Amino acid sequence: MALKDLFERDVQELEDAGLLFSTLEKLVAWGRSHSLWPATFGLACCAIEMMSSTDARNDLARFGSEVFRASPRQADVMIVAGRLSKKMAPVMRRVYDQMPDPKWVISMGACASSGGMFNNYAIVQNVDSVVPVDIFVPGCPPRPESLIYAVMQLQKKVRGEAYDQRGTHLPPVEGWTRP
Repeated sequence: MALKDLFERDVQELEDAGLLFSTLEKLVAWGRSHSLWPATFGLACCAIEMMSSTDARNDLARFGSEVFRASPRQADVMIVAGRLSKKMAPVMRRVYDQMPDPKWVISMGACASSGGMFNNYAIVQNVDSVVPVDIFVPGCPPRPESLIYAVMQLQKKVRGEAYDQRGTHLPPVEGWTRP
């Protein structure tokens, strides 16, 4: 019997006994996906829905994201909730730049994603033109359940379990190197 067959048999026996085997990358990705700490960046009415996603009824804490951080140096997810004025865009970019890598952005609401009903000179028509956005949450304002679903989708993206619209497997978010 070959040594490889013996090792595979032993691994199967250990897995049957309840031991798990994985790679370090998968373990780190799992840990990161279950400890997402959002930065508080509420700009308009969507911020009320973002705050209500942490109440007792919705309980965002069960997904590991209850710790909203006031300091960008302690956060790894920025939730842009509401319309972004052109005057506020450099401030948001500075907050994003101060966040440690890896970092992610959720654009919450129609105003943040496309300018919404505010099609004028003072409102940024797409937050994606200021910072790279990972997840878009539609609605005006979106319900707290929509934000919780977006956090769940971001967790899948971080763990490498996300698929695009055609069913193609998306690679896990690379957190070891800086782009």
